[in-house]
Amino acid sequence: MTDHPQDDAVTINRIIERDQQALAELYERYGRLVYNMALHVLQNDRSAEEVTQDVFFQVWRWPERWDGDRARLSTWLLSIARYTAIDYLRREQRRPQTESSDLERISSYLPTPHAADNATHDNGEIMKKLISKLPKDQRVPILMAYYRGMTHEEIAQKLDIPLGTAKSRIRLGMKKLKEGWLDVVREIESES
Repeated sequence: MTDHPQDDAVTINRIIERDQQALAELYERYGRLVYNMALHVLQNDRSAEEVTQDVFFQVWRWPERWDGDRARLSTWLLSIARYTAIDYLRREQRRPQTESSDLERISSYLPTPHAADNATHDNGEIMKKLISKLPKDQRVPILMAYYRGMTHEEIAQKLDIPLGTAKSRIRLGMKKLKEGWLDVVREIESES
């Protein structure tokens, strides 16, 4: 996926002006990305399609909520998709079957951060490698929290560990991911 910052701003402005064609163009550009995030959380094609429609309906209703200075449009859309899918799960009072960690699929859902815009760097692959380096006892709870929307209590119960242990593992894993990502960013910047 490639972000289109200039096109995105123009498209959102057209949506603000109620241009339905602009919404269709936005869907064409990012619909698959949004659907993939919803599918990963929900593990159900029909539900993922409903969430995808809901995400673009939300964009149509409130396009002015996107702040291009704070986040890329793809990042904003993924955030809406993730939270909408989690809300859907909670409303339906069901959980997808948990998989330990499907790292191959995760890279297609990650937005492109500013620091690695260089085409020689695949940010999804970088994050995939960083996640795969985490010990399993940290990696699994992080994936459960982020992609399943599970609370610390639910993770502790599912993994049959104390709540404090679940929180500690997530906190430590996130710290390692942040440090690893910052190392990669510094390396990329030094290559420039």
